[in-house]
Amino acid sequence: MDNKIVSYEQNYHEKLVDIWYRAVVLTHTFLSEKDIQFYHHIVQNEALHEVEIWVEVNGNNEPIGFIGLNGTKIEMLFIDPDYHGQGTGSRLIKNTEKLKGSHLKVDVNEQNEGACAFYKRYGFVQTGRSELDGTGRPFPLLHLELKS
Repeated sequence: MDNKIVSYEQNYHEKLVDIWYRAVVLTHTFLSEKDIQFYHHIVQNEALHEVEIWVEVNGNNEPIGFIGLNGTKIEMLFIDPDYHGQGTGSRLIKNTEKLKGSHLKVDVNEQNEGACAFYKRYGFVQTGRSELDGTGRPFPLLHLELKS
């Protein structure tokens, strides 16, 4: 495997937005198309510039997944659906642990059962719950922390 994890570069922006969109359509089945477009606008125009982004690229230097960090909090983790289940998410979290230590936090949509299961398999435990997401919309969040 020739994959590597690199820091965000502006030339990755559109590809990361595309990965986000395709991953959300596949995994966030509780969102309407209108909801997806609302969040798409935020990701396209703001979100990727407000966090520290690390990108896993394949041997052709094409992004296949990314993680966005605010200190020790994972703000986003999205993997190209063509690469789901191949370890990219785990490698991005392991890289984050090397950079930030093992006391990581993440909020995950309660209705995104795949993501909830992924984080729990990795060792995250629930420490709280909110009825609304960060934009005030009625998509409950589970607050998780890595207990290693």
